[in-house]
Amino acid sequence: MRRTPTTSFHDAAHDTYQALLATSATLARGVLGPRLIELVNLRISQINGCAYCVDMHARDLLAQGCDWQWVNSVVTWHEVDFYTEAERAALGWAEAVTTLARHGRDDAYAALLPHFDERARAELTFVAAVMNTWNRMAITLESQVARAPELPRPAR
Repeated sequence: MRRTPTTSFHDAAHDTYQALLATSATLARGVLGPRLIELVNLRISQINGCAYCVDMHARDLLAQGCDWQWVNSVVTWHEVDFYTEAERAALGWAEAVTTLARHGRDDAYAALLPHFDERARAELTFVAAVMNTWNRMAITLESQVARAPELPRPAR
């Protein structure tokens, strides 16, 4: 049973909400690029079970021209070869930051080193932290996914 949220965090804590938006905007202007940021945001949202954010970030990737199968397979990125080594390293680090797993975190960080300089590693960590915050806000306040028109089906 869903409850109706009694407050809008946009209004109730307007300055804090604006600061989080500004942090996201700063990261969007950083060195990672929009595709990698959205890829990481999608995976984190899948892990956290945030339907609203999964929908938003999948649609953002599709709007950027990413292939439907590439977007749809993020949840199984370990099992497919659709992602570059840099993307795989970023996904592994995003999972480590999101789950706070101690086992494997050193390996996940080491996988970043050949692909990302210190600034990029820091920004990637901030992206993960901020996305986890957005997920927790959306889940807690039960943000709903609006039914959108059906996406075009891939050619068979």
